[in-house]
Amino acid sequence: MTSPGLRTTRASAYRAAGLVILAVAAVVALLVALQLGGGAAPLLLSDPGPFVRWGLPVARMVNNISAAVMIGSMVLALFALRAGEKPFETALDAASIGAAVFTISSAVTAFLTFLGAFNVQLSLEQQFGEQLGRFLLTLPLGQAWLITTIMGALVTVLAFAWRGWTSTLIAAVIAAAALLPMANQGHSGALAGHAIAVNSILLHTVGAAVWLGGLLLLIVLRRAGGIDHTDLVRRYSSLAIAAFFVVAVSGIARSTVSLGGWEGLWTPYGLIIVAKAVLLGGMGLLGAWYRARLIPRLSGESASRWFWMLVLCEVALMGLASGAAAALARTPPPTGETAAILKTPAELLTGSPLPPEFTIDMWFTGWDVDILWVVGAALGLFFYLAGVWRMHRRGDKWPIHRTIFWVLGLIMLVWVTSGPINLYQDYLFSVHMLGHMMLTMAIPLLLVSGAPITLALRAIHKRDDGTRGGREWIMWAVHSRFSRVITHPFVAAGLFIGSLWAFYFTDLVRWSMYEHLGHEWMVIHFLITGYLFVMSLVGIDPVPYRLPYPGRLITLIAVMAMHAFFGIAIMMQEGLMVAEWFGSMARTWGPTPMEDQYIGGGIAWSIGEIPTLIVAITVAIQWSRDDTKVQRRNDRHADRTGDAELAEYNARLAAMADRDARQAARES
Repeated sequence: MTSPGLRTTRASAYRAAGLVILAVAAVVALLVALQLGGGAAPLLLSDPGPFVRWGLPVARMVNNISAAVMIGSMVLALFALRAGEKPFETALDAASIGAAVFTISSAVTAFLTFLGAFNVQLSLEQQFGEQLGRFLLTLPLGQAWLITTIMGALVTVLAFAWRGWTSTLIAAVIAAAALLPMANQGHSGALAGHAIAVNSILLHTVGAAVWLGGLLLLIVLRRAGGIDHTDLVRRYSSLAIAAFFVVAVSGIARSTVSLGGWEGLWTPYGLIIVAKAVLLGGMGLLGAWYRARLIPRLSGESASRWFWMLVLCEVALMGLASGAAAALARTPPPTGETAAILKTPAELLTGSPLPPEFTIDMWFTGWDVDILWVVGAALGLFFYLAGVWRMHRRGDKWPIHRTIFWVLGLIMLVWVTSGPINLYQDYLFSVHMLGHMMLTMAIPLLLVSGAPITLALRAIHKRDDGTRGGREWIMWAVHSRFSRVITHPFVAAGLFIGSLWAFYFTDLVRWSMYEHLGHEWMVIHFLITGYLFVMSLVGIDPVPYRLPYPGRLITLIAVMAMHAFFGIAIMMQEGLMVAEWFGSMARTWGPTPMEDQYIGGGIAWSIGEIPTLIVAITVAIQWSRDDTKVQRRNDRHADRTGDAELAEYNARLAAMADRDARQAARES
């Protein structure tokens, strides 16, 4: 029997070994991949020198690993640990340290990027400082790294000084957002498939961060008191499975854009990708093995040795993958780079060639995949069906029509964000408006009808150990002060209709055209505002307050009127909205830009009202059913009491009539 002191000593040794293995494996993979792909080879012109050529990928590798520690520690703490206890504090200490290293490495990466991009000589003179300042404040590349550095510093302070459930959640969201500027770095922003490249890099980075950072926190917390290590590993394993799916799908999408075809696999860039894929497969097999075999027997001494062996092996594989990823960012892809001189106005504006004429067949064959929403819809479908299956296994029933509504809503979401609407919305205002109407009205109606919150609250197991799982976080979100405000019917209606006017009659619409972030914000915003509005009217998911049915119909009628007026206002516009965009595509097919804008206003006025009419009918049906339920409830109460209330009421009336009769007799 091993003594507790010896086990603690071994755990400390294993933790140190894990960090060393991670660092050594990452450095070895980085050097080999840089040598293979030529990512650190001297440039023929304006070579910045070996310090920048080798130092930049090293700084980027440190940046990636520290981002994983920063994000993964907070995510695992939020879903597996109890706030206010020592393990939770340890997790936030790790996140704070990771954020500090992330901040420093981001600053170093920005500085080395400046030296490499402009090939300036390091100097203490004022001119050098002015050049560096212009790079950070005026150029998009420098601005991105400056924002990343500032956000990293903010997360460092939050994770260190503000510790609780809500504050950690806010810090985790900011930490994930800090990776967004990084997604535009390297080759992502220059590839022809810019949207796929940026979104896949963002998903890949966040997924890998949750995976690697959570694993490192497992190592740190091994043998820590006050936690159930079997539950901790099981909960991390659930997060790792989701992260594995996100990393795998985003990696495939990113590789497809970069390689351009199977022949690209035999280039140095392709060989590095193949090596990463092999490492990913190995980590997936290890994760499946210890989830199926190790977790059920984790409390034994032999299982502990197996745990350390598997975890250290997985850390080594992750280190190799991290080094290869950092080298890949410095290795030029074989295809996919944007041409130096764009030939058409459409390419100048969108970065992509003008698609063919929008004919009927393109409604079924046109695709412009947005990997962010494909992954989101896939996860939404998986978790919903898993919840339905769990209820079925324990004998509970879930209405089949709600499952159908949810599946149809996700299919429509993918079709809008990755199908012909996404392909043509940059070139035709009418298509852009059609997609907007579906995002804010049609898709939310289907998703709300699926009642996902109710399903989750019924299907997810309730925790009784003080930690927060999916069910506890959903309950927190439903009952939070913020939820009480944004789900209030008047607020939801104001956001729904006010967003239309604010978006199209300000520069927000222009931002969504020119910036990829603006486009994704538009999709998220209108999907959420539409969901909140529909849920406040016809949803069965729990919300703090709903209007009575007459109030719902009045609110809906008012919104319909303002929505119709919005469509008419678009149709009456004498000038072209975002004229330098929609008026400069040089289309030789389809309606003229002004005619197309008029069609877009008609879509908002006519087609956009169809989901609203369906909502109105649904409210009327629910009102009728509610009245029927009330009447049935009253009838059952009367049956139980033998109409006692009615008999008492009649007796009271008879007594009053008798009293009036006596009073009349006395007066006469």
